[in-house]
Amino acid sequence: MVLESRWTVPIPNCSVQKWVFGSSFDALPDKPQFIDVDHPETHFITQSDFRLWSKRLALGLTRAGLKPGDRVLLFSGNSLFTPIIFMGILMAGGVFTGANPSFVARELAYQLKDSGASFLIAADASMEIAVEAADTAGLARSRIYSFDTSVLDKRPGKARLGAQHWTSLIAPKDDAAKYDWVEPADSRTAICALNYSSGTTGVPKGVEITHYSYVANGLGVNHMERLDPDYEEKKKRYRRLGFLPMYHAYGQTFFVCIYPKEGVPVYIMSSFNFEKMLQCIEKFRIDSLTSVPPIVVMLAKSPLSRKYDLSSLESITSGAAPLGAEVSDEVAKLWPEGALSLRQGWGMTELTCASTGWHPKTAGKSAAVGELLPNCKARIMRIDGSGEITQANERGEVWMAGPTLLKGYWNKPEATADALHIDPDGTRWFKTGDVGFVEKYEPGGLFHIVDRIKELIKVKGNQVAPAELEDVLLENKGVRDVAVVGVTINGEELPRAYVVPDPEVKQTEQEIAQWMESKVVHYKRLRGGVKFVEAIPKNPSGKILRKLLRDQAASEVGDRKPSTAKLT
Repeated sequence: MVLESRWTVPIPNCSVQKWVFGSSFDALPDKPQFIDVDHPETHFITQSDFRLWSKRLALGLTRAGLKPGDRVLLFSGNSLFTPIIFMGILMAGGVFTGANPSFVARELAYQLKDSGASFLIAADASMEIAVEAADTAGLARSRIYSFDTSVLDKRPGKARLGAQHWTSLIAPKDDAAKYDWVEPADSRTAICALNYSSGTTGVPKGVEITHYSYVANGLGVNHMERLDPDYEEKKKRYRRLGFLPMYHAYGQTFFVCIYPKEGVPVYIMSSFNFEKMLQCIEKFRIDSLTSVPPIVVMLAKSPLSRKYDLSSLESITSGAAPLGAEVSDEVAKLWPEGALSLRQGWGMTELTCASTGWHPKTAGKSAAVGELLPNCKARIMRIDGSGEITQANERGEVWMAGPTLLKGYWNKPEATADALHIDPDGTRWFKTGDVGFVEKYEPGGLFHIVDRIKELIKVKGNQVAPAELEDVLLENKGVRDVAVVGVTINGEELPRAYVVPDPEVKQTEQEIAQWMESKVVHYKRLRGGVKFVEAIPKNPSGKILRKLLRDQAASEVGDRKPSTAKLT
């Protein structure tokens, strides 16, 4: 039985930039849109400046040789200019792809190669890694640009290691004022972003998101907000805090597009620090947090939460991973009863971002993730593949359909085919791999996400593929065989490796974990530990029996004993 959203909203066939700005030339307000939390009085970008700076970059990229469809990779943390990089690439007809700023050279080189990026814009502090990765990927130094905010300090930017400074891509204001951005012939097929996501096997894959899907996602989120009869009055006090990374779909869609579309000011943090976040909430009177479970857990557990005035917060939305009801209740106690709305949402990179949300007048349930956003459809399928579930409160794999679905995985047709089911009428269903149920089989039914079929480990909202870590570990001469699983320790899912050691190589479990630290970004480190075993359990076809290892990990170091419950 197909579950449909209560709402259908028209989606314009236009670019993301047209949806956000309206046109290349119509007047825009000079109201601050992006504000640097460290220099709020001097370092900000207005709505009008946002468009002009983006047009200047778009024109500069075009003059530097960017052609429609070319990929540009940003390797940087958050900055006032991150939204401009994103929008400028799109205005030039290019495709944005962002890499985690904590990547080591090996990981960055993979994304450069896989995406086929023509340009690399990298934070100045990370230029050594950027240059090493570019050399490995075969990208010329002339296509590497050093990225910082020196232009706001009215001082010349300096490039290093044979790269150019990104301001060399900024066209003169007068030229940009006359420039009309590239509008795709058909937004339903034109890709605007390659946001990387890990699959159950192999390394991360580029998720092709079209302009149409990006706009559909934003329209759905904004539609739910506008259902509140007091929306216009509440909007006057809207102030959002941008601490989620904008290279990731979650922070990117909200901070770069959805909030600017509504004219909601975004205070940008260059990196996350919990106490600084609390200070910003107090100082700037932030009204709502777009957050992830580890940060909500810190709010609940840290004594710092009681040190600052957080009374301006009216709501917290948590996404990217499940949030426990106990934590939700604990956070709510920091405010007077009924003063804070804490709700979970659900989505994924392959669905552009969000797929569920909440009607403003629906009473929040901490365990639910809301109802389907406008234009979205869902089915719940039996885990064993025996058919469709048609009863409420019965668990199965959630399949999604609608305009926000990925176009496909970049240059990976087999992975795309495996992830999609296409009905005879052409309806495309994405098999999410998430296990969930719906409270009522009717429009408006609240969804719950309870487990994952896929083997992904989610560390602070980041997807970690066990197969990738296993491939890296097997590079160690002291590792004969290995399997990686997730284990929950102190409420946080972490990677744990089971290793069959080579007796000829003298290496301890701790030494292997330390060796791994230099090979991967911090959230992929084996913080769940390394355990030597005699053999990795596998079925006759050679597939690792991960459930056995997850149960073993839970009994050894986890928060709770292995579950004996079976999925229905």
